[in-house]
Amino acid sequence: MKRWLGRAERLVIASHNAGKVAEITALLAPHGIAVVDAAALGLPEPEETGDSFVANAELKSRAGAAHGAIVLADDSGLAVAALDGAPGIYSARWAGPTRDFAKAMALVAEKLAGKTDRRACFMCVLSLAWPDGHVQNYEGRVAGHLTWPPRGDKGFGYDPIFVPDGYDVTFGEMDPDEKHGISHRAVAFRALIADCLTTDDGGAGS
Repeated sequence: MKRWLGRAERLVIASHNAGKVAEITALLAPHGIAVVDAAALGLPEPEETGDSFVANAELKSRAGAAHGAIVLADDSGLAVAALDGAPGIYSARWAGPTRDFAKAMALVAEKLAGKTDRRACFMCVLSLAWPDGHVQNYEGRVAGHLTWPPRGDKGFGYDPIFVPDGYDVTFGEMDPDEKHGISHRAVAFRALIADCLTTDDGGAGS
């Protein structure tokens, strides 16, 4: 059964990625939900052993909720058509333990050498978990193409090489507020907010 998320409730963001935490916090800000990140609470990051974005997002949300909080986890990544969907769920791992995304983007460019298809999409799954084990998942995606060399320093991760359909700038060049309106994470958030955010009188959010 679907469960509502009250505006007065505190939400833990199950991520140690500062860029991701900042983006999620900005998306939640208009809805009056207090947030805290897992790093601030000293919660460890579980190993991502799932075989899909859904599995990994849920693994992280459940692990955090086991500590007694309502937890929002995100699993997201870049899927490149000419690479059969890679790096996909391994997007962060391509950046290595130091999260060197310049290295990861260079690896994408290396693997695309000689290929003409530059289609790609960003995928996101948000998983919301309660301490009693209840979980609700939401998916979002945005299509586009890759460019090289990287452009812009406003985003994070693979943003500087991704140009969303209908635009001529990368996510790395795009104003953050504009990106928040069209990103894969924003699409998933709209589904989450419409589905489970309560109004002040306890009814469904718009």
